[in-house]
Amino acid sequence: MSKRKVIRVEDVMAKDFAMVDGLITIKEAIKLYKHENVSALLVNKRHDDDEYGILLLSDIAKKVLAQDRPPERVNVYEVMTKPVICVDPQMDVRYCARLFDNFGLAMAPVLNNGEVMGIVGYNQIVLDGLLTE
Repeated sequence: MSKRKVIRVEDVMAKDFAMVDGLITIKEAIKLYKHENVSALLVNKRHDDDEYGILLLSDIAKKVLAQDRPPERVNVYEVMTKPVICVDPQMDVRYCARLFDNFGLAMAPVLNNGEVMGIVGYNQIVLDGLLTE
């Protein structure tokens, strides 16, 4: 039996995300996506007992564009996913992939002690986590 090196989420996570307020419009969110060149927008907590949210481009495509809603009149909180499932930076990427499959996720924030460290998605898991040479 070969000894497999454990690759952890923190080894493959990306830092290309931006934190936003749920009250900004989808138009502003799209501008942020373009300007910051990020793969996801995380929606900040409004208070200590709140949870993080996430806004993906697929959410905008399905809930704004496909429904012909004006992006300047729709707020992020109306189309985001909240609460978002977060992963621990120490999680093995194999289990992260299983978690994504089990819950139909494409991307998740990486949380350490309640603070967002990064974001992980299938791209990072496969491209950086599957082959280690």
